[in-house]
Amino acid sequence: MPELPDIELYISSLKDRIIGSSLDTSKVISFSILKTVDPPMGLFLGQRVVDISRLGKRIVLHFPDELYLVIHLMVSGRFRWHEPGKTPKPVRKFDHLFLEFSTGTLTLHEFSMKKRASLHAIRHRYALSSHDPGGVEPLEASFDDVRISLTRENRTIKRALTTPQWISGIGNAYSDEILHAARLSPLKQTQKMTDEEWDRLLPAIPATLIQWRDKLLQEFQGRFPGPSDITAFRPDFAAHGKFGKPCPCCGKPIQHIVYAENECNYCAVCQNNGAILADRALSRLLKDEFPRGFDEMEEQMSEKPHG
Repeated sequence: MPELPDIELYISSLKDRIIGSSLDTSKVISFSILKTVDPPMGLFLGQRVVDISRLGKRIVLHFPDELYLVIHLMVSGRFRWHEPGKTPKPVRKFDHLFLEFSTGTLTLHEFSMKKRASLHAIRHRYALSSHDPGGVEPLEASFDDVRISLTRENRTIKRALTTPQWISGIGNAYSDEILHAARLSPLKQTQKMTDEEWDRLLPAIPATLIQWRDKLLQEFQGRFPGPSDITAFRPDFAAHGKFGKPCPCCGKPIQHIVYAENECNYCAVCQNNGAILADRALSRLLKDEFPRGFDEMEEQMSEKPHG
């Protein structure tokens, strides 16, 4: 799912292309994406885009008279930008939305049969606020406010960072990167964290997000990101998607915990004093044989027969 740095990249790219331009045509190819009937999409035609903003992981196109289009890409939704006269014919299986502006066409694709991406047409600011999950903005809130929000309940810090009602714009990928930068176990309980651990985590949140936002903005300066450019698996991530690869800090292999459709990636040495966290499924299978640290893991590996 595109997270704060990715959404900020999209917003910057869109601002360069459609601020001040008029929406000439809107084509809803897959009606599953449009979640509202009032105001009608026809009301936006001929209107100029006056601003673009982020609301959590949502992108908001602002039009005059308090009209808004709110787009949530969810897990697999992605944008494409087409210069005037170069708009392709829609592929009904993947294409959901065509927004034709005077400066070009923005198309929304979703490479998943689950069709989770959404478009809401909104009238009035008070209605727009109902789409805000409510989490604090990590690049704007004070460290005290972030800490208060993340300790509302005693959850794992991994889950707290990915709860949009507590903190805005962070998902599975960047929470892994934040926790690696802060040298914290993803299963650390928020209400049991020490002041020293908070002192590592709180600055790591904006620092990691700003680092990646600025890096992406620099990489795609002048170029609209393609669907494959918005990804949760970047080659220079430290932890996320790096299971089995060497940690850039200590060289030991990155570990993971698999749960539901997600996985949590971490370095046992840098983040958990060398102890390997129990993967629920794997530890059930191995029971007493599940390794508790690298010494035990390496000992088990040396005992395996070769050839």
